[in-house]
Amino acid sequence: MVGKVSEYSGRVLICSGGRFESQANAQVRESIMAGWGECFGDENVVAANISGAAAAIQYLRPTIVFGIGSYLPESTYFGEVCREAKKIGAATVFWATEDPYEQDASYRICDDFDVIFSCERWGSNFYTRKDVWHLPLAACPKLHYRPIIEDVERTIDVLFCGVAFTNRKDIVRGLMPTLRNLNIKIVGPGWGELGIGFSDARLEKEQLVQFYSRSKLVLNLGRSLNFENKRFMIAPSTPGPRTYEAAAAGAMQIFHEDTYEIRRYYTKDEIPSFSNRKDFDRLVATYLDNEALRLETAKKAQARTMAEHTYGQRIRHALGILKENDFLPG
Repeated sequence: MVGKVSEYSGRVLICSGGRFESQANAQVRESIMAGWGECFGDENVVAANISGAAAAIQYLRPTIVFGIGSYLPESTYFGEVCREAKKIGAATVFWATEDPYEQDASYRICDDFDVIFSCERWGSNFYTRKDVWHLPLAACPKLHYRPIIEDVERTIDVLFCGVAFTNRKDIVRGLMPTLRNLNIKIVGPGWGELGIGFSDARLEKEQLVQFYSRSKLVLNLGRSLNFENKRFMIAPSTPGPRTYEAAAAGAMQIFHEDTYEIRRYYTKDEIPSFSNRKDFDRLVATYLDNEALRLETAKKAQARTMAEHTYGQRIRHALGILKENDFLPG
């Protein structure tokens, strides 16, 4: 059998800071690697911990050195990595996947990389340097896509999975007059204190996918946990990765929005949104008991995701920017 021909030639080294095996969002790293693999071939995409990345560059001689994740920890220093990359003429790129929550610490990477991509549209305007572009996160077909099973019994009316950040608790408390009359499952650290239907459990990826398949409506609530975001107090606007991942898995999402940026990615017929309890009640009345409409909506969101919002497509877009601006080696 003839192997698939790669779209691009060269080799990519992906590095992230901290203990490699305990990155806060290891799934995002794995998803990004899969996106690069679509373009360059899996055999030409290598991951390294930041502590060994400089030595790996000397050995592997990559075309692109791609840093990802957090730049906040003191131990996360990419300077040596970028210096070694420049010695061999490799392009150096960083994808800030934790913006805007740590953005006060962006000075740690600003002077090292040729190009910076920020996952946050609004936050990308606050870097004090040129060659910064917005690149939202996405879904990975291999990790997140699941066929939508139409005849499965959906016993959960409303599902939410995620840490109980203060803003999320405030939103849920505001919806409680409606939620208390429904079969709800709100899962994640910090929720258990709210009573029946709430749990402090952490769900593994496959468990979450199973809950998606058994739920009629999946709440999408953004987070507001700012580690280092005091200088400009940048409000997050771009949908986080869970939006794309849940859509790929076939979930019927209802999105809580403070901005309208969700409409850059999905129509209201793919992911409907609400900003107050009145809107939420309207969505519950429209979708909860209309299985055909829920399935149609979930299918539309899934189709949009697979067509426009995968990591392979994000990487191709990034490569287009690198090529257009002469950052790729000749």
